[in-house]
Amino acid sequence: MLDEKEIAASGSALSVREVHDVLDQAWHDIRNGRAMGHKSVLSLPEEAFWREAGYQSRPKEFAGERLGWKLSCLYGANPEFAGVKVIGANAFNRHFGLRRSRSTYILMEKFSMQPLAIIDATALSAARTGAYAAQVLRLCPIEKDQITVFLFGAGPVAKAILASLADRAARQIGRVYLKARRLESAKALQASLSMTLPFDVVAVEDNGFLAEADFIITATNSDRPLFGDHELRRDACLLHLGGDEVPAETLRRILRQGQVGCDDLATVSNRNSQSLALQFSRVGGSLEALGPHLGILELSKTKDWRVQPGAPLSVTCVGLPVLDLYVVAALFQKYRANRET
Repeated sequence: MLDEKEIAASGSALSVREVHDVLDQAWHDIRNGRAMGHKSVLSLPEEAFWREAGYQSRPKEFAGERLGWKLSCLYGANPEFAGVKVIGANAFNRHFGLRRSRSTYILMEKFSMQPLAIIDATALSAARTGAYAAQVLRLCPIEKDQITVFLFGAGPVAKAILASLADRAARQIGRVYLKARRLESAKALQASLSMTLPFDVVAVEDNGFLAEADFIITATNSDRPLFGDHELRRDACLLHLGGDEVPAETLRRILRQGQVGCDDLATVSNRNSQSLALQFSRVGGSLEALGPHLGILELSKTKDWRVQPGAPLSVTCVGLPVLDLYVVAALFQKYRANRET
């Protein structure tokens, strides 16, 4: 059993570069059918939480925010390992001094399906999600030496996003504007990273600088769009990692004028918690059924999107379960190698 203290003490924690490298292999295996996975989510009703937990007077504190009170199970297999990640989450946890979500991973040997380790994968989960930032930026048809990024969110995933961009796109980025629900949170993240990042990070309290952004990333727990389509440049590119954060108008416009994509149509569609999937399900349709006919691309199928220069791009990523398997297995192998030496 490897908790955070044991991982740190053994020197087994993965660097950002190690996470990127192992995820490169993961995507290669996904596209070649060598790795697979699925996700199941039990979302509990928020009204029941307020009633059963005795906090009937507290919902107004979460106006505009999802509790995200859920139990998730992500499972996958690759040529060598199999595994299951269990996530318990509730945004109310901050009132208890706890993390919004916690991930526990059971890593197994693939052929016998016998457990090898139980690992605290909370930090790894944020790292694998944050790594989407560098991968999607490579797809963006931005023809500038230095770009401006606008990041919504200041939690663990936002921190991992900044680390991902610093590792793989340091020379490409001039400035990152950082906006959170509370300005204090954005300022705290800015202060904690300002001496370690190769680009400027500026905490902001409104969307005033959004019109400058070439690349916009949403990584919040919002239950409504974070901006209006009129606030974006017409050629801006977008990575959507949270919930219902993107206006339907933006997605429709980019579908007409540029390229819309996701990490996997079936997974995003079945989860049905993000703006792209909700745009179809709210009118009785399905992203999985209609996406291929509309030309919506998938990272799980190809890395060569060939987006035209100057065209807008919107990519929605829910987080593929098998990616967790690769980062956890890499940590386990590093731990085992360190013990042997």
